[in-house]
Amino acid sequence: MRRPTKVVAFGGGRGLAASLTALSSLDNIDLTAVVTVADDGGSSGQIRATRPVLPPGDLRKALIATADPTRVSLTEVFGHRFEGTDFLAGHPVGNIILTALLERYPNPVEALDRAAEALGCRARILPMANERLDIEADICLNGADHVIHGQHNVAVNPGRVDRLRITPVDVEPCPEAKEAIGQADWHIFGPGSWYTSVIPHLLLPKLRDAVKAASARRAVVVNLAEENETTGLSLPGHLQALADFASGVRFHYVIADDTRCSNEARSLNQAAQSLSAQLVLGRVAADSTSHDPQALAKVLGNLLHDEGGS
Repeated sequence: MRRPTKVVAFGGGRGLAASLTALSSLDNIDLTAVVTVADDGGSSGQIRATRPVLPPGDLRKALIATADPTRVSLTEVFGHRFEGTDFLAGHPVGNIILTALLERYPNPVEALDRAAEALGCRARILPMANERLDIEADICLNGADHVIHGQHNVAVNPGRVDRLRITPVDVEPCPEAKEAIGQADWHIFGPGSWYTSVIPHLLLPKLRDAVKAASARRAVVVNLAEENETTGLSLPGHLQALADFASGVRFHYVIADDTRCSNEARSLNQAAQSLSAQLVLGRVAADSTSHDPQALAKVLGNLLHDEGGS
């Protein structure tokens, strides 16, 4: 029997959840998620402000996206968000559980492995680093330059992002993530918040070097609609921004929804070619902002099958 195709998916938040849901539904896939750990908004922001643990929100979403479909009750509890106005209001149960595991196990990977075991996850969920990170951006808004600190502030700022940084920059990547990246047949980037979920992996020098050194084929799934952080940025502009921060990382395929990029197909194809990548068009949208995991699975499955993994 042919060995499973090893796939590493990079990102955070809902975008990564969509790609993980798609990939985990495919047969004969050995899937690993490498998740951003710079979230400082909402529940994750409150937790990281008071406890020395990784922000749990994006990790929780990745766990839920790959959970065993037969464990619906536990998965629903993991995703339940407390209502009301007390100290628990707004916190998902999964964030509380992950915080407890991250405090109980000094190695975050062990904590995540325990959570994945409980949920029957069909992927290994790993942080990009074993310590929390921060994002900073130089932004131009209404002709004025600003330095924006924090993932949430960058994500909601409508200004043009000129420069982007991870701090501290000398952090070691998670060893297990680095190993998975090196052994992978495929690297999948996106979809997701471009500057705060997709690109950050390429801002950590040692993680970027691991990606660059790997022999894996790479695909990037572009977004369907603008977010605050990418206001006014075209789909070709997304690829140019990726190229600016990728520092020579080679991409082989760009996946886009054919109905959303019909007016930009030629320029998007040119932008893909500038990355030395082939543009792959398909119906992957569920609505104007969200990818359909089943449709995305079909496109990714065809690509992985046609190109092979081993």
